Amino acid sequence: MSEMEADLFWRPEAMQVVRTQSPLMRQVLEKLKSVSPTRTTVLLLGDTGVGKGMIAKLIHQHSSRSEMPFVHLHCGAIPETLVESELFGYEKGAFTGANKRKLGRFDKAQGGTLFLDEINTISPSTQIKLLQVLQERIFQRVGGEQPIEADVRIITASNAELSSLCEEGSFRRDLYYRLSVFPIQLPSLQQRSEDIPQIVESLIEWFNRHYYKDIQGIDPLVIKALKQYDWPGNVRELENIIERSYILEKT
Repeated sequence: MSEMEADLFWRPEAMQVVRTQSPLMRQVLEKLKSVSPTRTTVLLLGDTGVGKGMIAKLIHQHSSRSEMPFVHLHCGAIPETLVESELFGYEKGAFTGANKRKLGRFDKAQGGTLFLDEINTISPSTQIKLLQVLQERIFQRVGGEQPIEADVRIITASNAELSSLCEEGSFRRDLYYRLSVFPIQLPSLQQRSEDIPQIVESLIEWFNRHYYKDIQGIDPLVIKALKQYDWPGNVRELENIIERSYILEKT
């Protein structure tokens, strides 16, 4: 695919994301161009803060489901006892306090994409139910008997190595195989430090639009220091530092 054709593939709103000087990120983007138009299940791997949620949205935006819902569930942020009802919903009377039917994330994502972040945190019982959805493309609400077709593309993400969790016995191997049809490893910010100037520029442009300042660029010595830092928090940490510095800047 030529450079022009590659540019035409990406939507205009994605150009800030896909502009990269990093060979590792270019490899990631080539994989995205291949898998986005399909309905294949994708597993995003990488450290916390590398941008797995952003990549999941990018896949959805460049799929045939782009006009349908993109639904995000951060599995690690929900108590284990509530994950199942959040995913599948529940019927009235399913348990004490269930006074009316509640739609789950699978209901809300019908026709679109469901992004399950930190999939490594879900319980064994939820793993079994998710495996059933992937195998049979149907689900049931908690307390329900009627099977519901799941017309949903699933993208999952993990900051832990799922294959290692399988070896430990805390993650089902059959579910892992279902989720890892198309795995994509995202590089850390330290591994793509050549992109830091561009990321900083994009952040400043965004803050200028939303905070009504007109800050132009950043000192080259600061950029050099940013590129030498190891960024344990990855892109998220860089975003926080730039936002804090932007707010404190008076000119």
